[in-house]
Amino acid sequence: MRRVHNRGMAAWTRRECLRAVPLGVLAASAGGSAPAGTARLKTAICAYSYRQALARGTMTYEDLVRLAAEQGVDGLDLTVYWFPSTSDDFLLPLRRLAYKNAVEIYSIAIRTDMCRQAPEAREKEVAEVRRWVDVAEKLGAGHIRVFGGNVPPGRTEEEAVGWVVETLQRSAEYAGRKGILLGLENHWGITTRAERIVEIVRKTDSPWVGINLDTGNFRENPYEQMEMCLPYTVNVQMKSEVRGAEGGPQRLDWERIGAMLARAGYRGFLSLEYEAAEDPSTAVPRLLAELRRLAARYSA
Repeated sequence: MRRVHNRGMAAWTRRECLRAVPLGVLAASAGGSAPAGTARLKTAICAYSYRQALARGTMTYEDLVRLAAEQGVDGLDLTVYWFPSTSDDFLLPLRRLAYKNAVEIYSIAIRTDMCRQAPEAREKEVAEVRRWVDVAEKLGAGHIRVFGGNVPPGRTEEEAVGWVVETLQRSAEYAGRKGILLGLENHWGITTRAERIVEIVRKTDSPWVGINLDTGNFRENPYEQMEMCLPYTVNVQMKSEVRGAEGGPQRLDWERIGAMLARAGYRGFLSLEYEAAEDPSTAVPRLLAELRRLAARYSA
């Protein structure tokens, strides 16, 4: 009986399974919402926190791996802007170093602009995402952060939504075949407001597309907008400050965010993306200690 059962299960392919499960359940299994009280939070460092040192060459991505191990965090969210290469000579030793240090390279962050009116321009965006999907696969990363971009002058958001959805759908077809999620970030432009980014993700209707929630990018009613995104969130970037509607930076209430994540049953990484004025060499270790306590407090 067991052998017959196994053959039946083998015939039930992953694609058929994904088609059979409602979108909301897929969002939960991808790292979004789950039943209350079942949150599982892991800590990470976003490479962008050390953008100046990486740009100057005074810090390497290998240094980031060692820093993550020293600070006792679980993962790395690697902004790729300063990669010296995308060849195997760079990527595979970096993956090996991370494994040897028990640090997970779980995400990479790339530049995209999906508000492209011309079909050939959208084709280039899709090709670029596919290129980085191959890089993510070599690093062992299961998530890529992408941007929606800015609405072109003279065009409407409604028109741009269609372009972004098409680009995400075509990109996700390839990413899904590699088992990699695309997280659309709330990052100005077409994704300035939670309502719009949720609309885009819902219309894309792919189990491989969710929201990369940047906690510092909603200027008006930030906590309410974050909460709207949580059912679709596949990665969280934790900022120390948010620039409010009145202009000045305000300290983010991490306890409030942690409680929101717990209520939503979020299971995934909290990646510290530090952008404030203090030197990251002193600010990041202090904030990571706070982040570790937060993750422990609000995990099931």
